[in-house]
Amino acid sequence: AVEIIKGSGRKEEEHMMVTLKNDRLTVQIDTLGAELQAITGIDGTEYLWDGDEKYWGNRATNLFPYVGRLTNQTYTVGGKAYQMGIHGFLRHQETEPRDVTDTHVLFETRDTPDTLAQYPFPFVMGVDYRLDGDTLHIAYRVRNTGEATMYFGVGGHPGFRVPLEKGLQFEDYALAFEGESRRCLLSDNYAITGQTEPFPLAEGVLPLRHALFDHDAIILENEGCQARLFSPKGQRAVTLRHPDMPYLGLWHKPHSDAPYVCLEPWLSLPAREGVVEAFETQPGLVHLAAGEAYENAWSIQFA
Repeated sequence: AVEIIKGSGRKEEEHMMVTLKNDRLTVQIDTLGAELQAITGIDGTEYLWDGDEKYWGNRATNLFPYVGRLTNQTYTVGGKAYQMGIHGFLRHQETEPRDVTDTHVLFETRDTPDTLAQYPFPFVMGVDYRLDGDTLHIAYRVRNTGEATMYFGVGGHPGFRVPLEKGLQFEDYALAFEGESRRCLLSDNYAITGQTEPFPLAEGVLPLRHALFDHDAIILENEGCQARLFSPKGQRAVTLRHPDMPYLGLWHKPHSDAPYVCLEPWLSLPAREGVVEAFETQPGLVHLAAGEAYENAWSIQFA
C-alpha cells in the first residue's frame, strides 16, 4: 500500500509511506531516502529503532554514494575538489516507489543539479525491498548514466531496539558472528587509521554494554558477513546477512544509554586520517563504467 502522509517530522511536507505486509511482518518505508520506518512482527514486536532524536534521529539510513566521513568533508575526482556530508546524500533525496505489491517495492532516484554540485556523476539509484516470510531482502542497484567512470560506496545503517522484549535490559543482549573478524582502528578523530587488529570473541559472541560505543563505531572486517542480535533470556532476535559487503559497523550514540544498536553493512570504509581521498584511488570504492550497472544485496531476518 502507498499512503500520502503529512508531516511526520518532515516540516509538515507531504510525502509517501509504502507499507509491505505478509503473515509474519509489516514493514513501513518512507520515500525520503527510501528509509525504513517500522518493522513490526505479527505479535506486535517492534524491531526497528524509533528515531528518538535524544539519541539518533534516523532509523535505517541508506548510504550512497559514500560511507562515513570524508576528511574536511572533501574529496577529489580528476584533481578537482568536491564537498559532501557524512554518508552521502541519498538520505536527503526523495525517491519514487515503483513496482509496488503487497511484499515488494523499488524506490528510485537519480542525479539532480544539487547532487551534481557535490558528486559529478549522472546516475540512477534504486533501493529494492522484498518481504519473504520472516526475512526482508534489500538490494542496492546503481546505474551509471554518464559518459565517465563513476566511483562510489554503498551501505546500510539500520538501528534495532534493544531490548526487543519487555522485562529485559540492554546488557541481556549479545551479538553472535560467523567467522573471524578484525577491527579497523580509528584515530582520536574517529577516522580510519589504515590499521586493523584481531577482534577475539568467546565462541564468536560479543555481549552488549553501552560503553562499547564510547569511541564511536566498532568497524569490523567481518569474514562471515553475518551478525545475530539476540538474548539468551528472550525469544526475539535479528539476523543480518551481508555476503557482498566486507565490513560491518556496530554503533549507538557514544557516551549514552541509547536503547538500540545499529548493525551496518558497508562495502567500503570512510576516509583515512588526514587524507583527502581521491576517489579514483581510494580502496574499496566501486569503479562503474559508463552505461554499466551494479547490484549489492543483503537481508534482515526476524525471529
